[in-house]
Amino acid sequence: IVQQIDTAADLAKVTPQKAADRLSPVYETVARVKSALPDDTALIGFAGSPWTVGLYAIEGRGKTDKSLAWRWAHGKPDELANVLDLISEATAHYMAAQVEAGADALMLFDSWAEGLPNNIFREVIIAPTKKLVARLREMGVTVPIIGFPRGASAMLPEYVQETGITAVGLDTAAVPAFVNAALPAGFPVQGHLDPLLLIEGGQRLDDRVRELISAYEGRPHVFNLGHGIRPETPIAHVERVLEIIRKG
Repeated sequence: IVQQIDTAADLAKVTPQKAADRLSPVYETVARVKSALPDDTALIGFAGSPWTVGLYAIEGRGKTDKSLAWRWAHGKPDELANVLDLISEATAHYMAAQVEAGADALMLFDSWAEGLPNNIFREVIIAPTKKLVARLREMGVTVPIIGFPRGASAMLPEYVQETGITAVGLDTAAVPAFVNAALPAGFPVQGHLDPLLLIEGGQRLDDRVRELISAYEGRPHVFNLGHGIRPETPIAHVERVLEIIRKG
């Protein structure tokens, strides 16, 4: 449960810089992890994207059906835009601090982008992400920025074209043939193994890993899951995936 907001003014009580400063333990963790990594291993910092963070603030909880936030998008879009602007500014400071602490790249998670009407997707996913990326660049952040619009589906090409991200994360349902046809040649992708398949393991896991590696051999590809790894995932299955990847 998080504190639920009724207006953008509820968020304006905390300045973006103050909000970012309260997360100093994160920056300390980034610095410690970075110092322990080999020089050739990249560390990715991350944050929730404005819509996903805003949705939690509006709904007041996770695991939501998103209906209240969606009603804001339809019924009071200007108020929602103000909320997303405030979150974007705070997130920019938060992500810039992660880079200062040692992050080599950044990733924006829009875990609640799925199922949005295309006009609302443009307003609450593409536009705020574009502003956030531009703000980070304005602040002097030069590292790659990966965007992850979970469930973007046919909106994926427009998201890639408009937001200014460096690479795009793909969800579990992404179709490699569509991705390769719709995105610019050479544009980097990340993803998109099913986390549940990783739990089950076996020959189907091996086959899918090889299929995804083969599908993106013509463009830069960061192998990853289509969403977060689940706690019950057997370590042996993760090791098996790494073995297949490293063997090429």
